[in-house]
Amino acid sequence: MTAVSPARPRRTSLLLVTDLAYEARGRRYCDEDIFLASRLRETFDVALCHPRDAAALLERFGLALVRNSGPVLHYQEAYDAFRARAAEAGTVVYNPLGGRGDMAGKEYLVELSRAGLPVIPTVDRAAELATLPGAPGYVVKPKLGADSVGLRFVTAGEARTALEEAAEGSLLVQPRVDFRHEVSFYFVDHDFQYALYAPDPERRWVLEPYAASAEDLAFARRFVDWNALGHGIQRVDACRTAEGGLLLVELEDLNPYLSLDRVAEDVREAFVARLTESLTSLTG
Repeated sequence: MTAVSPARPRRTSLLLVTDLAYEARGRRYCDEDIFLASRLRETFDVALCHPRDAAALLERFGLALVRNSGPVLHYQEAYDAFRARAAEAGTVVYNPLGGRGDMAGKEYLVELSRAGLPVIPTVDRAAELATLPGAPGYVVKPKLGADSVGLRFVTAGEARTALEEAAEGSLLVQPRVDFRHEVSFYFVDHDFQYALYAPDPERRWVLEPYAASAEDLAFARRFVDWNALGHGIQRVDACRTAEGGLLLVELEDLNPYLSLDRVAEDVREAFVARLTESLTSLTG
């Protein structure tokens, strides 16, 4: 009699949304997602697709994981269709599509600044420019920008002109802050995973492991808690000012690059295990 192999347990199908051809300054997005796909395949049936194809493919999968898919403004119509299709089909999307950080644009920086939280001072109207601290220069960037797209360094007069000429509320202005370094804190769900920093302010993506203090983590958790996502990956980007404090630069909650090639193997493995655990908890 021929032995019958036991049936393979049914596994959740996972659509990993990524743009493997996207070229980011100082980073190789594709390597990170190829690695993640290889590890997640141990638990899920994984397929990769470009963000422009995600809406059409979504209904075939039990779970969609948005990873290094590039700035949404490069495919806004396709992204809007993906969001609408996910809501219609009830597909679980990771991260959830209700994020209040960069996922919704950079309006949150204005909101947090007005509330007095520790963020780089930010305004979106010419009438508010006087509330910013004096600085030798200013940064102008679009609220719907990403990956430094549309970012400009300007004088105070140029900042005022930019705000007056742009569609109302479409641009942000911030003072150029004198800082020691930038530091990023990485979370899965609300669990801290690791931190990295750029010792040289001129080389943002030349990152090294950073030993976060209890005070540092309290700073980062404040924004993770504010975002109120039930699950997902978040990256809290901050700058260390010349005075030693931290100010929020960005709260990345859509497709944060993880710089997994910059952490030790045990840290990388712990991250993958925690992400797998988080994804699995949504498929029961």
